[in-house]
Amino acid sequence: MGEKLVLVSHHLCPYVQRAAISLAEKSVPFERVNVDLADKPDWFKAISPLGKVPLLRVRHDGGEEIIFESAVILEFLEETQANPLHPADPLMRARHRAWIEFGSAILNAIGRFYSAADEAAFFKESSGLSEMFGRMEAELSARRSGPWFAGDRFSLVDAVYGPIFRYFDTFDRFGDFGILDGKPLVQAWRKALSERQSVKEAVSPGYPLRLHAFLRAKASYLSQMIRSEAIAARLARSA
Repeated sequence: MGEKLVLVSHHLCPYVQRAAISLAEKSVPFERVNVDLADKPDWFKAISPLGKVPLLRVRHDGGEEIIFESAVILEFLEETQANPLHPADPLMRARHRAWIEFGSAILNAIGRFYSAADEAAFFKESSGLSEMFGRMEAELSARRSGPWFAGDRFSLVDAVYGPIFRYFDTFDRFGDFGILDGKPLVQAWRKALSERQSVKEAVSPGYPLRLHAFLRAKASYLSQMIRSEAIAARLARSA
């Protein structure tokens, strides 16, 4: 294709990361433009029907098309670019799409986890996440025979779960919440994804600090834990 692709992004958005991983795996050149979702520029509001990222600006033949919603962007890239990440078999492709939707449900649960206002809600969400990853462990146990969701072949499901596991790199700094305990296949998948170049490069080097600041600023049970940890660290240094 002769288009120029621009991925409109936010530093922390896991849905943006999906698209960035797919583009990298397909070796498609693209430009990335970050926006401040707390202070959305007028040009962004004019082209984003839902006021969300990612957007894919497809510039071709002197014109431009705007594609919004990460699932639609991923499917567009599958249909227009080389190096497909979906399986060729329609039944397997449907299965992959279903587990991508499950990944979106996990992201929603992660949002509830880090936003929970009190201890009871926090551990309820922690338990719910553990159950969801338990379902994924069972799915991997039934079908998996390699490092990736589909075995030896990296797929769009992997592109979706790489950003999910990235949250746990930060969560693990604050405590062991047991969410991934007893799930060796999920843990191995997480490790393989963390070492994949496309997954690592889907965020900027400042991502961990940005996520830490975002979580700390929330009025949540987790933010209280983060602030308490910081206070304890300062007291230890001054002792």
